[in-house]
Amino acid sequence: MARFDPDWLDLMYNNRRRVPEHGAYLARWAAASQQARTGPVALDQRFGPGPQETLDVFPAVPGAAPDARAPVLVFIHGGYWRSLDKADHSFVAPAFTRQGVCVVVPNYDLCPAVTVPDIALQMVRALAWTWRHIAQWGGDPSRITVVGHSAGGHLAAQLLNTRWTQVGADLPPNLLRQALSVSGLFDLEPLMHTPSLRDALRLTPEQVARVSPAWQVAPAQGTLYAVEGGDESSEFKRHNQLIRRAWGRRVVPVCETLPGLNHFSVLDALVQPGHRLNQLAGQLLQRPA
Repeated sequence: MARFDPDWLDLMYNNRRRVPEHGAYLARWAAASQQARTGPVALDQRFGPGPQETLDVFPAVPGAAPDARAPVLVFIHGGYWRSLDKADHSFVAPAFTRQGVCVVVPNYDLCPAVTVPDIALQMVRALAWTWRHIAQWGGDPSRITVVGHSAGGHLAAQLLNTRWTQVGADLPPNLLRQALSVSGLFDLEPLMHTPSLRDALRLTPEQVARVSPAWQVAPAQGTLYAVEGGDESSEFKRHNQLIRRAWGRRVVPVCETLPGLNHFSVLDALVQPGHRLNQLAGQLLQRPA
């Protein structure tokens, strides 16, 4: 099959190759993130035993939240589960904290030291920690929205199928009801064969079956918004349409291609006031408890 031709797969999935100016995006994000971390923030809160299982909490700007407790945005970074760090993505927070949102940015251990299923479980622990502790920073644990980019978009979708009461007896079954996946990956089988990824991810068929959201039944409850940039590869566009077909319009009411955006500029759009992507995040955040 063409989709498993190594050269073609690398063309489809090697986003740094597809966007030669990716370094400029990463450098700008790092500078903006350093600035964001100088403001009010609780850094490196530990949520699990792994070396990188820590998260940062950015409280809502005082007076910006219309309610006593602020809605909570948990942002999960990308990097193909093998690179980048929460500290590279603090820049996401200010656009939302200024709007009265409490932002949480978790880290996770990276492949090949761990597996993709391991990372998915780490994000479950991050969400459980958030529900248990976010009130002390003014966040509303009943109004959590997860937003993920690329590999983070995969993890955001995967979280919607979590059986929370099996994670902890104190956790509500509807701990997470809504997520936004930005250029997410929902069928991990091609990644087993992609030259630039396979050695780091070391995916097995059993792991692919376990953590490919498009191979799973649709969540019994919950909503996923799925978007990708118009300048993404045809494979990323396929993933976006695939999750709509797999889970249906009830669970995935928004499945959109945002014109003029590549795999990196689409994340800039998330924090751009007035952009469609920023508005979609706002819609989820404004949902009542």
